[in-house]
Amino acid sequence: MTTNAEESQPRPRRRAPAGAAVLREDVTEAIRAAVFEELAAVGYARMSIEGIARRAGVGKTAVYRRWRSKLHLVLDLVSALAVQGLPTPDTGSLEGDLRLLYEVTSRALRHPVASQILPDLQAEAARNPDIAEALQKALREGQDGVAKGIVTAAQERGEVRPGVDHDLALDLISGPLYWRSVIIRSPKLPKGYLAALTRATAAALKAL
Repeated sequence: MTTNAEESQPRPRRRAPAGAAVLREDVTEAIRAAVFEELAAVGYARMSIEGIARRAGVGKTAVYRRWRSKLHLVLDLVSALAVQGLPTPDTGSLEGDLRLLYEVTSRALRHPVASQILPDLQAEAARNPDIAEALQKALREGQDGVAKGIVTAAQERGEVRPGVDHDLALDLISGPLYWRSVIIRSPKLPKGYLAALTRATAAALKAL
């Protein structure tokens, strides 16, 4: 039987099992940030665990505790993009939603880090099926959810007819900016481009 005196005694703290690795989240985030910077600076082929660790201010062991190789590290980061995605605009109109999406996306694609990383990973994807799969998942799923949200809201407002092909709608919504920013790699959009693209895409969606 347990007495009141025994119940009042402080319980000893449980210790982590011997040898268990305690991964600090701030270190993990520092490594992730270093990967993006290293990719932008030297590209995937020349990127190394040593360079990542040096840029993050940690030892190589800290990186290897979390990821087996630079491939697994990059795959993890690229896959995380698919989970985060983009917020679905909610302006109350199809053109308003498209314009806001294009403004956010164009800023993200023109960011110095993104403008260096995406073309490099696309080139690497042609040689590495694992990277190709992760990159496609990240880019497609991130945009797919937003495109479906925009089209669904437009259907509810009567701006787009029911039964629109969502895959075709995704191509219409997401294709032009990626073509200009990632394939052509235009450093600056022409004046009035986003407004014209918004009108053209909205008209195309309504015509489906």
